[in-house]
Amino acid sequence: MRPTRLAVLVAVVLLASVAVPFLCPATAQEQQPPALPLPEMQRLAKLYTGTWNYTETYPKSPMTPNGGTNTGVYTCQLGPGGNSIFNHFHSKGAVGEFDGAMIMTWDPQAQAYKAYAFGDSFPGALVETGQWEGDALVFRTELSLPGKKLMLRNSTRFLEGGRISSDEYSSADGKPETLVVHVDAVRK
Repeated sequence: MRPTRLAVLVAVVLLASVAVPFLCPATAQEQQPPALPLPEMQRLAKLYTGTWNYTETYPKSPMTPNGGTNTGVYTCQLGPGGNSIFNHFHSKGAVGEFDGAMIMTWDPQAQAYKAYAFGDSFPGALVETGQWEGDALVFRTELSLPGKKLMLRNSTRFLEGGRISSDEYSSADGKPETLVVHVDAVRK
């Protein structure tokens, strides 16, 4: 009597499941998931979580010819397992009204933070990559617009007394960076 294909397949799968751990014991140990939440996210959680009042100051520029100030509220909470941070922000003032969200996480393979920003004034998401540069958490992204390449850099510093200072810069087509907005935030 010949074994059926299904019986042969089941036998191979069973043999592989028994033999692989013995043939490659280090592989089984190396693939164990890391302890959660990751230390990189624990660091961000201590700095960001909570509710913040903030002020955006826009310098005079082609985007904001008169400059101006907006005020808003920023709420930050841990995501599932503490390995992401969910942010919601809303501001309004002389420059307009803005509503958005951002999710931050640590990418172990890239050894970098990733931020996914969503806003009411643009489709899709901005995907940013971040690293600590001294005492500043710096996120960068690159956008391709029709006929233009735009680079954005956000530098955030965490100050004493539950305060944050953040500057967003832009550069078009390799030109020098210009300040887009300065943000001061105070934890409630």
